[in-house]
Amino acid sequence: MQINFDFLDNYTFKNKAITLRNHVVMAPITLRSSFEDGNVTMDELRFYQLRAQGPAMIITEAAHVNEIGRGWEGGVSVADDDKITGLRQLASAIKSGGAKAVLQIFAAGRQTTSTILRGHAPISASEQAYPHGTHETPRALTHEEITQTIEDFAQATKRAILAGFDGVEIHGANLYLLQQFFSPDSNRREDIWGGTLEKRSRFGLAVTAKVAQTINKYADRPFLLGYRQSPEESTVPGISLADSLYFAKKLAELPVDYLHLSLKDAFQKPFNGKTDTKRVIDYYLEQLPPDLPLMVAGLLKQPEQVESLMDTGVTFGALGRELITEPDWVQKVMLQDVASIRYAVSPTDFNLLAVPKPLENWLLTRFRNGFPITTDIEFDPKKPWQYYKHAVNEPAKPIDPTKLMTLKPKNKNN
Repeated sequence: MQINFDFLDNYTFKNKAITLRNHVVMAPITLRSSFEDGNVTMDELRFYQLRAQGPAMIITEAAHVNEIGRGWEGGVSVADDDKITGLRQLASAIKSGGAKAVLQIFAAGRQTTSTILRGHAPISASEQAYPHGTHETPRALTHEEITQTIEDFAQATKRAILAGFDGVEIHGANLYLLQQFFSPDSNRREDIWGGTLEKRSRFGLAVTAKVAQTINKYADRPFLLGYRQSPEESTVPGISLADSLYFAKKLAELPVDYLHLSLKDAFQKPFNGKTDTKRVIDYYLEQLPPDLPLMVAGLLKQPEQVESLMDTGVTFGALGRELITEPDWVQKVMLQDVASIRYAVSPTDFNLLAVPKPLENWLLTRFRNGFPITTDIEFDPKKPWQYYKHAVNEPAKPIDPTKLMTLKPKNKNN
């Protein structure tokens, strides 16, 4: 059994005087637990505070930069100055345990509904609905609205600085607005914002450049800028790995402090490379500048996995669902107590783990086949970390009305 893990060593960014205590990052986790207006709740503060002792850096759930960018009910907002007070509490909760606090900022684009947007139609690069399932057709943003959205990202960054965060991460992944501009599936424009690969890259690069300018202008302390990217799409047409590598190299020319890859599996091979022997991370490590830190998320659970990722040359391992399950993951590795790491959750544990009710409901329903629950019929206690994508939950048994409990009649002699 391995005892000394290199990912526990500290790390100092080359261009920012910021040192992280280890190479473990808490990936963004969608809590869906803010107030209706996007203000932070105590449930969110408790969730982050419980996990702030171990990871070197915590990246928050995506915060929408404008009202038309809302992606779900209970989302965090960074769209107005009146959100700064709550965001300051959020940053303080994370930093209370020694972790660096990074606010992820985004706009959902077509990945939302008119109900969530209170009657407004979703927006995107073009009038193209998401092709899988039943989704609303979005409205294409005008040139003026695009430039305003870029400004909204800048204003969100300024608010993050004022709220005391240590950085922002631009969410260009997971099918949200920045990815929609980059994808040939969702971007069918014929102006300066679409068409060629270069033009489809323009929006994401413009947002990044504007955010970098905002940091340079307003930050009175070292402040990180990260970018999250999904390297491929399964749609045809869709984003190819070659497209994403092109974009990543352009991104590396800007003052970005790290690139964060959002993968289904940290060690996966390209979607379309059926005979490919190289992994997605191998292509990035080969083609990106060696001094650009690479962060990777994707089913990382066991310490040996994170160490193996570091051995490839990746700088940071981002853990999401595993830090829901085990808030003390890093501490247990440091104490050489890996045998006690929790990899699955009993439904009775959610309160102990400070999991907000909306996240609990999500994990027990729509996300259940990707989150180990000890009561699931496919849960294997010998492999508690196992990802059981095709688990089938037991159907609820109908109630037999003839077997309902009834009160016993009182004994007349008593």
